[in-house]
Amino acid sequence: MKFSNAVAVGFTIVFSTGMVLPLRAADPPSDSERLQNLEKAVRQLQERNAELEKEVHQLKAKSGPFAPILAKPEEKAVAGNANKAVFTAPSPPPVDVHPGGSEYKLTLGGYIQANVESGDVSAFEGRFGATALKDRIRLRRARITLTGDFAEQFDFKIEGDLEQSDAAITALKSVDVTTGKVTTVTNSNRTEFSGTDIFINWHGIPEMNLKVGQWKAPFGLEQITPDTQIFTIERSLPTGALTPERQIGVQLWGKPLTNVLPDEKDLVTYYAGVFNGNGRNFNNNDNNEFMYVARLELLPFKGRVMGQEASLKLGGDYLFSRDETGTNIAPTLNLKVNPDGSLTSFTIAGPDERHAYSFDVWLKIGLFDLIGEYLDEKVRSRDGAFNDFEANGFYVQGSYFLLPKKLQAVAKWEHLNPGQFGSDGIESITGGLNYYVHGDNVKVMADYVHTWSDFREAHPQFGDDQFDELLLRLQVLF
Repeated sequence: MKFSNAVAVGFTIVFSTGMVLPLRAADPPSDSERLQNLEKAVRQLQERNAELEKEVHQLKAKSGPFAPILAKPEEKAVAGNANKAVFTAPSPPPVDVHPGGSEYKLTLGGYIQANVESGDVSAFEGRFGATALKDRIRLRRARITLTGDFAEQFDFKIEGDLEQSDAAITALKSVDVTTGKVTTVTNSNRTEFSGTDIFINWHGIPEMNLKVGQWKAPFGLEQITPDTQIFTIERSLPTGALTPERQIGVQLWGKPLTNVLPDEKDLVTYYAGVFNGNGRNFNNNDNNEFMYVARLELLPFKGRVMGQEASLKLGGDYLFSRDETGTNIAPTLNLKVNPDGSLTSFTIAGPDERHAYSFDVWLKIGLFDLIGEYLDEKVRSRDGAFNDFEANGFYVQGSYFLLPKKLQAVAKWEHLNPGQFGSDGIESITGGLNYYVHGDNVKVMADYVHTWSDFREAHPQFGDDQFDELLLRLQVLF
């Protein structure tokens, strides 16, 4: 037994030595070999991560529209009396709402603009005399917006407004020629929640985007500037009276130099659209013809002047439309001149043909902005139901930040010539202050507007020819 044990121990030592010695004799891997092994492991992890991301994307695409993900309630026993157990269901987790399509970006937001208006309210819009408004606290805009982007190179926007329009106040029914008294009737389709921007845009080719739906026709710089970014509380009367506002249609637009001259891609931007021409939220066209609108923007200079960032932007627009009887050709503000010199919405009494154009310039040097725009529209009756006329107007606006990015002073001079009587012009001067609490997201605005009527000055029997208004606004974006 001792001999066999000794032999076994000997074989064990020899075997162990034979196995261990070669391992100790082997050379350790070099630094380059270890680096190669590490790089190989990283590549494997990256490939696996890409596979997992693909699987997650496929699972999201297969999920139902806005399907809530809820844990299945499970009954749970808790202490009861000696003879029975009491079961309670645990509280479910919060509902998880997610896109029903393949959007990789989905944003829900909106904004509220609340006004206080005192004095000769909206006199700068031609609302005085028979169409005068009272002092008021006004919910100017209250909008909910949903925007999204698809991997398939589409983006979209759905927006609705809860505010109530003033259109019903200015809808002309009849006028007493002797006294100038106006009787109005409610004909507005904007007295409850209604759509504003609703469109789909394909941006696969930067030089040629395709947009379909409802939005502001590309005519007029001040009109197409977002409501939350204009420097005065309200847009000018020429803009409201002579621009088409929102329409349903299709549009090509883009920056043709994006790929040819990438560094100068913003030098040229064009818009060309075809619209029904009879306003927003109307699916039916008023005739078998369309409104054609085109806009060209140039950015000939962008750099520095006297050490400050500066730019010069130029724009030009053209519009052509043939409208049927009953079409409102001034859907935003007023254009038709009443016997007392005030203005009301212009619903044409017969078919017409319209040609309009505008030019605009925007100069920015550091804290200073200077904006000017001229608009002109010719309206011709096609059956003699009303007299042909040409309306035009302009505004010049300057602004300067007294405190950078915080306190801004604004001054604007505007003039509208409705072109329907000898002296029917309306002019206004606006002075204002804007305080940016948190940029445009939270902003407080105050404007004082002085307005005078050429018609009232020439016909004093109708009353005052000069008017004053104070406007305050609180704006909150969310």
